[in-house]
This record gives sequence, C-alpha cells and structure tokens, in this order.
Amino acid sequence: MRRILIAGNWKMNGSIKSIQYLLIDIMSGMDAVKQADVAVCAPFVYLNLVANMLQDSGIAWGAQNLSEQSAGAFTGEVSADMLKDFSCKYVIIGHSERRSLYGETDALVAEKFATARAAGLTPILCIGELLAEREAGETEAVVGRQLDAVTQRNGVAALADAVIAYEPVWAIGTGKTASPAQAQEVHAFIRQRIAAQDAGVAGKVQILYGGSMKPDNAKELLAMPDVDGGLIGGASLKAVDFLGICTAAPA
Repeated sequence: MRRILIAGNWKMNGSIKSIQYLLIDIMSGMDAVKQADVAVCAPFVYLNLVANMLQDSGIAWGAQNLSEQSAGAFTGEVSADMLKDFSCKYVIIGHSERRSLYGETDALVAEKFATARAAGLTPILCIGELLAEREAGETEAVVGRQLDAVTQRNGVAALADAVIAYEPVWAIGTGKTASPAQAQEVHAFIRQRIAAQDAGVAGKVQILYGGSMKPDNAKELLAMPDVDGGLIGGASLKAVDFLGICTAAPA
C-alpha cells in the first residue's frame, strides 16, 4: 500500500520570521495528521533554520533544486552534498518553472535526477504539460517524453526510490485545477508507462498531484487510486491550508 505524501514547495517565498511562525503552526497541528507523510521544500538559504526546527518533528525537509555538478567553479550553484549537510531527504527536480524560466532540458533534468540519487537524496521528479499542449491532445506525449528521459538515463529501477509529481502547468498558480478524473487519467498513464518496464516499480512509486491542490479539493483528488499525495505550492505557505490538505488523506 502506497502511503500518501504531502510536500510543500515554498518556491522563492519566506523570511526567517515568517518561516518560524509557519513551522510552529504546522508542527502544532501534526497530531491531527494520521494518514500522510509530510515534507517541506525550502529555499536554500533557510535550510539550516528548517533543519533545526523540524528535527524530531516527524516532518521531513528538502530543497527545490540542485546542480548536476558535484563541486567546482559553478558560481551560484548548490551541490547534492551541500544539501546532505543539512540532512535534506528530498529535492525537487525539473519543476516546470525550472524548465520554462531557466531552460532546463529533459536531459539536464535526467542528470540532476542521477546526481540526487547518487547522493542518497530522494528526487521529486516533476513532469507535466503546458495548456497549449493539453489543448492539442499532446499531454501523454509530453509526459511520456519527460519520464522516458529519466528512465533512459537512470533505468526504470531508479524510480523505486524516487517520487514523481504530475504538475499540469496550466493549473499552477492559475487557480485552475485538473478535475479528479483528469488527474487520475494522467497518473494512471504514468503508472502504466512505468509498468510496461517494471510492474513492481510501478506499484511502489508515489505519484503526487501538483496543480493547485487546496483544502477544498484535496479530499477528492487524494481519493483517486493513482494519486498518492500532493506537491503543494501556494497553499503550503499558510499553515491552516497546508494542514487541511494533510488531514484530507483517506484512511
């Protein structure tokens, strides 16, 4: 049985004070979270603060990106080993904003995935289509291509200790949300594509939904058989909303 994972992606938001208040409020509500694992992915500069506050809390933490390089003259980059120094469990790989705003290619994402795994980090691999691609009927082609780039570089077995996040780009920060049926359809496609290579891995891998999940739609989305949690953006910045999603996981 796959356990639900709710992971917050704070993106480029927060301050020392706001993060302290946010984590205190989240931790105070964790007793009500029975059916889900919980994680937060923070900006690099706040990882030390997050690690210190969340130690022994039952909440995991991670980063939002990493370099494919291990060390060297790469100004402004952050390596996997640096993330390990702060006891990160997770790292987001290939978020749509990294792909669209910073030109990360499928090949680069596959390399970053490999780097994360080699360091013992759990990648949260983001895949998903643009609105124009969905309207053109290209959702499966796009999602399949992005997934295949990773399995061709790393092997399908690498997904067994990773997480996949399906993020319809048209539903990120727009207020639009894929219906539970739409989300389930793509999640099932992803699992079937993996199963074509290894049914055991397909049955094990967690596939999160990453398109504007909120407390008022989380229960229906999480009830879908192939939706194993959420990668939460805006709602992860408000403790009451984030906890509302965490407690929506079905028993």
